[in-house]
Amino acid sequence: MIVVTFVPKKNKQNMERRGSDKRLYFGVILIALGVILILERLNLIPESLADLLISWQMLLVGIGILSLIGGNRTAGTILIIIGGTFMIPELISVPHELRRIYWPLILVAIGVAILLRQRDHQKLGSANEPVPEVLDNNSFHTFDDFVIFGGREIFVNSQALAGGKATSIFGGIEFDLRKANLKPGGAVIDCVSVFGGCGFKIPMDWNVRNEVTTIFGAFTDKRGDTYSDKYYDPSKTIVIKGVSIFGGIEVKHF
Repeated sequence: MIVVTFVPKKNKQNMERRGSDKRLYFGVILIALGVILILERLNLIPESLADLLISWQMLLVGIGILSLIGGNRTAGTILIIIGGTFMIPELISVPHELRRIYWPLILVAIGVAILLRQRDHQKLGSANEPVPEVLDNNSFHTFDDFVIFGGREIFVNSQALAGGKATSIFGGIEFDLRKANLKPGGAVIDCVSVFGGCGFKIPMDWNVRNEVTTIFGAFTDKRGDTYSDKYYDPSKTIVIKGVSIFGGIEVKHF
């Protein structure tokens, strides 16, 4: 008996478009780096400006801009503010007293990004249906959970899961999705992990697409030997996006 599985045309086109976009961005970045180095070698721009344009601060800003273009406002906002904050001393003289508040400013930036994220989610809920507080009812197809300095495990049993949002700051949160089913077209989960961790237990036939931005963090797929093509159903795809800063995001079966 031969089983043939077809990838929906729309999903396939979306995947091809995302891959093409990433290659385009990467190509533009390489061209920009090359142009900056050429201009610096020809003494057309100051060496200090070239060093600033090719720095870890600018890298964060660039990744943040690409995240915003890709629709990930939370990750984009956080990265741009962090990169911009540490870029200021390279542009102007900053008193030592002001430098001491950099990390508090970053915490404020993360808080603002989370509030904006929550506001967008509330708008979405008011336009469709109320955002639920209980996650294991079949009528609830999205989740939004926040953990700080703590831990939590959540069971999601929705039979038409559309996606969700998870924020972990100095804490851990794990979602058990093994009894859930995805809505047609799959689901998108937006994660923010700052000195924390987000974990997802998923069914064996789900496909995972990683679009997480990691800054001194990690995205780990621990399905390992438990993952097999014979279980794989391309119509059941979850896209995990967001940002992990000194944190981790993990996917596993058990």
